Amino acid sequence: MTISLNPRRPDGAFLRAHPAHFIALGFGSGLAPRAPGTVGTLAALPLYALFVWLGASPLLIASLLLPAFALGVWACEVTGRALGVPDHGGMVWDEIVAMWAVLVCLPETPMAWGLGFGLFRLFDIVKPWPIGWLDARVKGGFGVMLDDALAAGFALAVWVGLVRVFGF
Repeated sequence: MTISLNPRRPDGAFLRAHPAHFIALGFGSGLAPRAPGTVGTLAALPLYALFVWLGASPLLIASLLLPAFALGVWACEVTGRALGVPDHGGMVWDEIVAMWAVLVCLPETPMAWGLGFGLFRLFDIVKPWPIGWLDARVKGGFGVMLDDALAAGFALAVWVGLVRVFGF
């Protein structure tokens, strides 16, 4: 994989140039000029709510997570190469899929979703061991997707602890 010394800044034309770009950039949410990871994570919420509104059960949504992860590996690999940055901040499909993994395990309440969002963002940004360790060593589309999947797991572990202690 070649890494450009002058990486490309994605824009609307880049987003539309390839299906992988459209997916990796979170349908455009990754084009946000500030905090694209947070914007991408926020984009996961109405998309998940749409699935629920359309009648998808949490079990059905959970069954789509692995194919969505695999799609992200491909999309982020293609898009990272095109941008010249293997894990460009605008690639937010990893945040979207990971947030769906968190939401599928939570009650459908604003408090639960808000807390899940906050916990996921905390672990995605801070990257405690082994998230940061793997993020530094596992490259390509799989690496992009993996660290967020682990951050989702950490968020859910804390959620379970909070439920046991406080009984939400």
